[in-house]
Amino acid sequence: MYKTIIYEKKDNIGVLTINRPEKLNALSNELTEELERLLNEVENDEKLHVLVMTGAGEKAFVAGADIQELVDRDALVGRRVSRTRQEIFSRIENLPIPVIAAVNGYALGGGLELALACSIRICSEKAQFGAPEVKLGIIPGDGGTQRLPRLIGLGRAMEMILTGDFIDAQEAYRIGLVNQVVSHDELMEKAMELAQKIAKRPPLAVRYAKEAVNRSQEGDSVSGYALESYLHALACTTEDKKEGVQAFLEKRKGTFKGK
Repeated sequence: MYKTIIYEKKDNIGVLTINRPEKLNALSNELTEELERLLNEVENDEKLHVLVMTGAGEKAFVAGADIQELVDRDALVGRRVSRTRQEIFSRIENLPIPVIAAVNGYALGGGLELALACSIRICSEKAQFGAPEVKLGIIPGDGGTQRLPRLIGLGRAMEMILTGDFIDAQEAYRIGLVNQVVSHDELMEKAMELAQKIAKRPPLAVRYAKEAVNRSQEGDSVSGYALESYLHALACTTEDKKEGVQAFLEKRKGTFKGK
C-alpha cells in the first residue's frame, strides 16, 4: 500500500515508520504524498488513541529533505512544496490524538520540523538535531521558524537556525526540545510504554486536553482560558467523567469507553 512508510496498529496504538533507510529517511515528494494519505486513514480511525512515529534503520529519524529534489527547486516549486508540507505537519500537530516522536538518529531540517509537529518527543542517546538549511542557502520551510522558538525560546531557536549547527541528545533535553533521552536499544520500548500509559486514559479527556494545550500557543490568554473552560465543561458531560470519578471514589481502575 505504501512504499516509503510502514504503518502498523498494536491494539489502539498506531506505529508509523518512515521507511527510506538507504536515504536516511529523507523527505521526498513521494513520502510527503504517502504521509498525507496515511493521515486520511488515521483521522478517520475512532479506535486509535495514540500514534508513535519513528524512522527505519539505525541512523536517522528523518535526515532532512531529499537533496536531489532540492537541486531544481525554484521559487514556484519551493513555495508549493513548503506550503504542502506545512499543511501536512499542521495536520499531524492537530490530530485529535497525541503523536509521540521516537527519534532514533538524525532529525535534521524537515526531520526536525516533523518532530516538532509531534506532541511529545523521546530520543535515543544517539540522536542529533539541527536546522542546517542556512548552509544550503535557504531557510526552514516546513514550520521550523514558528514551532522551534515556541518550544525552546527565541534565542536558542535563532542560534540553531542561523548557525545550522547540530545539537546532541543531552543538549536537546537540556533546552526542552525533547522530553526524554533513553538508550538506543530501549527507544521503542520506552515510546510504547508512554503511548500505552496515555492510551489508558479517558480518550475524550486526552483529546480535549491536547486541543487546549495546542491552542495555548495561539492568540491571547483570555481566549485560551475561555476555550479551556468550554472544553472542561464538555468533558464534564461524558460517561468517562462519571466513570473516572466513581472509580476514584471506589479505589479501582476506571474502564473508559470514549463516550
